[in-house]
Amino acid sequence: MNRKKILKKVRRVVIKIGSGVLTTPDRSELDDNIIEGIARQVSNLHKSGYEIILVSSGAIAAGVKELNLKKIPGDIPHKQAAAAIGQSHLIGKYERHFKKEGFKVAQILLTHDDLSNRIRYLNAKNAILTILSYKVIPIINENDTVAVDEIKFGDNDTLSAMVANLIEADLLIILSDVKGLYRADPKLDPTAELIPLVRKITNEIETMAGDSKSTIGVGGMVTKIQAAKRLSLSGIPTVIVDGKMKGIIEAVIGGEDAGTLFLPEEDKLGSKKYWIAYTLKSKGKIKVDDGAKNVLVADGKSLLPSGIVDIDGKFKSGDMVSCIDSRNREFARGLINYSSTELKKIKGKHSSEFEEILGYKMVDEAIHRDNLVIL
Repeated sequence: MNRKKILKKVRRVVIKIGSGVLTTPDRSELDDNIIEGIARQVSNLHKSGYEIILVSSGAIAAGVKELNLKKIPGDIPHKQAAAAIGQSHLIGKYERHFKKEGFKVAQILLTHDDLSNRIRYLNAKNAILTILSYKVIPIINENDTVAVDEIKFGDNDTLSAMVANLIEADLLIILSDVKGLYRADPKLDPTAELIPLVRKITNEIETMAGDSKSTIGVGGMVTKIQAAKRLSLSGIPTVIVDGKMKGIIEAVIGGEDAGTLFLPEEDKLGSKKYWIAYTLKSKGKIKVDDGAKNVLVADGKSLLPSGIVDIDGKFKSGDMVSCIDSRNREFARGLINYSSTELKKIKGKHSSEFEEILGYKMVDEAIHRDNLVIL
C-alpha cells in the first residue's frame, strides 16, 4: 500500500476532533496545547493550498468546566445549557489560536433537520464553500442547544461523514483518543494489533470495533467505523488516528503510515442517493414481496404498489421510507410518492386501479428508481 499515492490528490479535508482529544488527560477542561497544535497544523496546510473544515466536539465538556459541574448533566435542558455556555468558550479558543497563525474562523452549528431538508442541505453546502473561498476555517458542531433526539445526528462521527459528503471532500480524518482500529480493545489487551489498512468494511471489521465509548464523548469506535463505511460509498477515504500525537494531521496528509486508513468503494453513490440513504431519517417501513425485491435489486427497477404487502408508520409523499423483505430485513431506502394512508388503499393493486380507489392517480411508482437506493 502506497499511502502517498492514495493521498496525493487530496485537497479538501474534513477533520473531526473528538472530546477526548480536546480535553486534558483528566478530561476536566479543554487542552490549550492541543487546540494550539491543531490550529498550527491546519494553518500550515491552508498556506500549502489545502481546504480544511473542522468538525469539533467539546462544547458540552467546556460548559461543564465553566459551570463547575462534576459531570455532564443527565437531563436535556441542563445539557443544552452546558452546550450553549461551552460552545462560545470552545470557539473562542479556536479563534484565538488561529488568529496567531493569521487565519479567521467561522462557526457553523447544524441539526439533522438542516441536512434532511434538501433546500437547507444545499444552502449549507453553499455557505461552507463560500466560507472556504474567503480562506476562512469553518468550524462545525452539532447545535446541542436546540437539538433533541428527533433532530440530532447522534454523534459528531456521523456529522463529520455527512459534512464530508455534503461538500464533496477528498478525505475525512477522525482524530480519536486511540491510534486507530485494533483487532481487540487496546485498553483491555495491550498486545492488540493495529490494523493499518481496511480495504472493505465487513461484518468482521464492525465486530472488532466493539461497543466501547469515550468517558466524555458520545461515540465510540463503532460510530467511527459506521461513519467510514457510509462515507466509503461516496468514494471518500477515512483515516482514524491518535489526535493527541504531535503533528499527526500533517503526517496523515503527507502520506505517512499512521492510524487506520479505510479505502473507499469503487462503485460510489451519487450525492443525491447518498443523501437519501444516509442523511435522511426513515419515516416508515414498506414490506415488499420477493418478486418486487428481486426486480428492485437485480434489475434496478422502480417499486410499484402492486409489490407492496404491508405498511408500517405514518408518512407523507416525499418522505424517506425503508423497504423490507419477507424476512423483515431492510434492503433499500427511497423517497415515497404516496402517503401511508394512500398506500394502504392501493398496496397490491395495479396502477390502472388507482384512480377508482383514490379518486386520482399521481404516478405509477411508489418509489421511482432515481429516488431508490439498494443497501
